[in-house]
Amino acid sequence: MARFTKLQVLQTAAEQGMVSLFYHADIDLGKKVLAACYKGGARILEFTNRGDYAHEVFAELNKYCEKELPEMILGVGSIPDAGTAALYIQLGANFIVTPSLRADVVKVCNRRKIPCMPGCGTLTEIGQAEELGCDVVKLFPGSTYGAGFVKSILAPQPWTSIMPTGGVTPARENLEKWFNAGVTCVGMGSQMISKDILKSQEFEVLENRVRDTLDLIQEIKSA
Repeated sequence: MARFTKLQVLQTAAEQGMVSLFYHADIDLGKKVLAACYKGGARILEFTNRGDYAHEVFAELNKYCEKELPEMILGVGSIPDAGTAALYIQLGANFIVTPSLRADVVKVCNRRKIPCMPGCGTLTEIGQAEELGCDVVKLFPGSTYGAGFVKSILAPQPWTSIMPTGGVTPARENLEKWFNAGVTCVGMGSQMISKDILKSQEFEVLENRVRDTLDLIQEIKSA
C-alpha cells in the first residue's frame, strides 16, 4: 500500500520541480543512490522498471525508504501494462509513470488513488489522459518535442500539468527553457544519476548535484 496520498505526491512533484529517475540491479547500490538524493533534498524519485526481477529490487528499496528515508516518495516508471502496475502498487509504489498512454494502467491506478503520469505526445493524447483522471502528463521524449511544444499546449489548455522527460539537463539554460515554457516539473535520469557516479560510487557528488539542481529550479521558478 502506498505510504503517501495522491495529493501529497502531486504537491511534492510540483513544489520540488524535479523527479529523478534511476535503475540498478544492485540493491545496496540503489540504497546509496536513494540516500544521496535524500541528503541532497530530493523527496520524490522514480525507479525504472527495467531488467529481470526489477520488482524485487524495488520492494527492498521501498522498504528501505520507509525505514531510513521516511519522507522519500518512491514511484515506478516504464510500466507497460495493467498487470505490471498492479504488481508495483501491491509493493507500495506511490505513483506510476508510463512511456505511453494506457487506459488500462490509468484505471488500475485510479482504483487505488495512485497518481498515474502517462507518456503523451499530442494534444489529443493529453486530453484523453486528463479525461481518464491523470493530473500530470509525461512529455516523452522531451528532446523530440522541446519547450516550444509545451508553450503551445498550455496556450489553449493552461490547466494542463506537464513533466518532460528526456532532453532535460541540470544546466541553467536548459531548465530555464522548460520552466519558462510552463512545465510543472521535469524528469531527469542519466543527466542527474549518471553511469559515472554509479560506477565510481562518488555519492557526495550526486548529493551536491541534486542539491544544486533543486536550488536552481527554485530560483528559476521564483524569478
